[in-house]
Amino acid sequence: MQWRARGGVLRRNNFRRIWLRALAATGLGDVHFHDLRHTGNTLAATGGASTRELMHRMGHSSVRAALVYQHLVNGRDHAIADYVDGQIRKVKRPPHGPSGT
Repeated sequence: MQWRARGGVLRRNNFRRIWLRALAATGLGDVHFHDLRHTGNTLAATGGASTRELMHRMGHSSVRAALVYQHLVNGRDHAIADYVDGQIRKVKRPPHGPSGT
């Protein structure tokens, strides 16, 4: 089957030519197709995707690959601590005074 602009089939033997044409049209430069997968999973991780969700997106059965993307959200420690602090502050505090112990 011959490739056409719409509705054609991407095959291994014509993919590179089409990919290079797409890169030239967008001005992206030297981008590998696999970079799109990495970018998508990076955005998913920074958007809050869990390790299990990343595993599902990538089609992996082990956590090893998903953890590569999870390291990107390690900087969320402050946000997590703020959230936990907020939850604790919502709880009614007992009145000050003798504790009875």
